[in-house]
Amino acid sequence: MELKPDRLERQLAGEPLRPVYLVAGAEPLIVLECADAIRAKAREEGYGEREVYDVEAGFDWNSLSRGLASMSLFSSRRLFDLRLPTGKPGKEGSEALREYCENPPPDTVLLITAQEWSKQHAGKWSEAITRVGHLVTMYSLKPHELGDWLQRRLRSRGLVATPDAVRRLADRVEGNLLAAAQEVDKLALLVADKREAIDLAQMEALVADSSRFDVFKLVDAALAGESARAVRMLSALRAEGEQVAGLMPMVAKEVLTLCALARAGSGGNLMSAMREARIWESKQAVYRRAVERHPPSRWEAFAAECGRIDRTAKGRGDGDPWLMLERLLVSIAEARARNLLAS
Repeated sequence: MELKPDRLERQLAGEPLRPVYLVAGAEPLIVLECADAIRAKAREEGYGEREVYDVEAGFDWNSLSRGLASMSLFSSRRLFDLRLPTGKPGKEGSEALREYCENPPPDTVLLITAQEWSKQHAGKWSEAITRVGHLVTMYSLKPHELGDWLQRRLRSRGLVATPDAVRRLADRVEGNLLAAAQEVDKLALLVADKREAIDLAQMEALVADSSRFDVFKLVDAALAGESARAVRMLSALRAEGEQVAGLMPMVAKEVLTLCALARAGSGGNLMSAMREARIWESKQAVYRRAVERHPPSRWEAFAAECGRIDRTAKGRGDGDPWLMLERLLVSIAEARARNLLAS
């Protein structure tokens, strides 16, 4: 069965665990929370052993099949946690997952999480999952959907808020669901009388401005391919009195990280490289898409441009460093903007 995230909790409460779950989508927070709900249900039902498999280039699907078929030495019930970032298991993986679904072993649950999902990802393997388990899919929230999501989140914490207050909260978090979740949790701690609706003035006083344009979000926007947002953030940083020389260390650090990841990715070891670089799991999908957007040579060119911008910002080069940085960010965000740096 295919479920939406808001139905998963009710489904888990009303039935024993199914043999397999596929939780997939582009919102890391929702994927993580749905997967955590399944893991919590597994603990309640006595699944005392958990094995984690990270699927990357060269992954041995036979190792998963052997693990599923083997007897446990420690627990009669086991949870297999399969992390499939791209949502594409390939031919060998598709066959392995279909075989599992045809005859799932007793006292075993397979939880698959993916950080990307679309109709192009689906196939016979996901259809097999829906026959014996659940497919939980989610897509990035659209701006007009954020208000309803925030209202549900507030209600889940015993809070209510006026429409104006919810709109202000949405403006503050600017679509960042992780920041939104953190702010709602903070409100649950700060609001003394939860019977009264939070009004606009209270929301202004209690919620930090998570949409403040800082260099971390600036780089994140470029890596996510959001060129217009990155340009808007850069303009706001300039208006706040920031200097290009102060922004460049963080920008250069991230570009150099992407250079290393791009080189590792060309050799098929991107997941291992991201773990070594200590990139949070919730951000790995963004980094992977950024790596795939440009070849390693292009990332090397971006790194060289960082040096040129830094020198110019410090008065040792010609040109407008703000314009140069804007062009760099747009080039990083858009694969089609290959010749922008040279213009």
